[in-house]
Amino acid sequence: MNNVNKLLFALGENINLKQDEWTNQHVWVSGLKKWVANILPSELLTRSVKSAIESIVTLCECYTFYDKFPDKIDTPNYGDSWGVSANYIEINNRAIAQMCGKRTKNGLLSTIKLLPAIPPSAKSWANCIILSQIFPNIYGDGYNKSTEEENSIYGIKLNGGYSLNIIDYDIEKDISPIEQFIAFNDLAHFHGLKTGFRTVISADQIKVVMPNGTDLGFDWGNDEHLELFISEHVKLIKSGFESIFIDSAKHIGGYDMENYTGVGALPSYEQMQYILYELRARTGNTALSFVGEKSTDDFERYKNLGLTSGTAFIEPDNFDTVKFWSEKFKYEKTYTPGVEVSNDNDTGGRRYEERLNRINNSLFGYEYPSDKLPSFMQMEDLFPLRYDTNTHHLMMTNPSYSTDGSPESHWENLFAKEDGREYNRKVADLFIYAQNM
Repeated sequence: MNNVNKLLFALGENINLKQDEWTNQHVWVSGLKKWVANILPSELLTRSVKSAIESIVTLCECYTFYDKFPDKIDTPNYGDSWGVSANYIEINNRAIAQMCGKRTKNGLLSTIKLLPAIPPSAKSWANCIILSQIFPNIYGDGYNKSTEEENSIYGIKLNGGYSLNIIDYDIEKDISPIEQFIAFNDLAHFHGLKTGFRTVISADQIKVVMPNGTDLGFDWGNDEHLELFISEHVKLIKSGFESIFIDSAKHIGGYDMENYTGVGALPSYEQMQYILYELRARTGNTALSFVGEKSTDDFERYKNLGLTSGTAFIEPDNFDTVKFWSEKFKYEKTYTPGVEVSNDNDTGGRRYEERLNRINNSLFGYEYPSDKLPSFMQMEDLFPLRYDTNTHHLMMTNPSYSTDGSPESHWENLFAKEDGREYNRKVADLFIYAQNM
């Protein structure tokens, strides 16, 4: 049995699928590309997982409706160098998890529910969603806290499984955490998306869980810790993830440390080369995309490191600047700098018009579609958040915005209301024109 069907059985559903009428009423079409838009995220997040799967199947580019989810799903194929022109969209899967009182859980299931509203990959380049959290966070994993109490995603535990915020452990006996990741990746690939996740490399932001229940500080000088880091990431890649966003990558090997804001030692340049080489070699996947945060001011350094792209180099508000750099890199298919609509440190306050302009420049700043540079967006760039929070705040804290303790109330109040719906429609208008480039 494939893992999507295992997930349905584990949730008490049958595996027979039907056309989803709600999806057909909200569908946006560009050639064969389909997704839902002009929506509020809560309209998707309050649906069942089975409804989400039926929605994804209803949006299929194929001409035949699958009344059962197919056994073999291939990732959208854009060749080994797909990462140099992809649109990376980070989804904070913890923020959209189920907030049940003080508990936070099932962020992966929530992300499955949101998939129909993510535009699928275009004719000439891939769209890739990056999950903010995979591993347990060091403090308060599985719980939400007040809006002012730190509960950072940037501190992780290795050798301790996967986050209670993300995996549905209530159904673990029927479908394992890794099988849940495989089901998620199969659904994303079916919808025409690439997938990846964020990781951290600052030693003091990583703990190693030991069999006796204690946590050790991570040490890049410890060969066992290095091997653990590699093996944990290999397991995730083998479950279907194809990209890793590497926090603080600019500073690998002690580079530009006066601007380093992470905590603890970083891997040496040679260690990171070895890590990225091993991830490709051990998974047998030559098409992996490794994106480095702010790794863009010394192109050869990051290219030789093994990265595919880096962020925060190109001025995103200026169309002509984006087009200029796309011309500069038109023949480079190993490493390219990218255009940032916003990043995980975004503290909000940017007008909708500015965000839309940056998305426009990211999607159209080139002479030929084959010259397109990669772009980097956050969940908020597609689905605006409520006025009194922002992307970075939700990375550093894990509040519930529920007014009655229910997850439905949290989902309703996390995002902007009708102005957010109108903004989402305008984003869809931009993607519609880009899908068949």
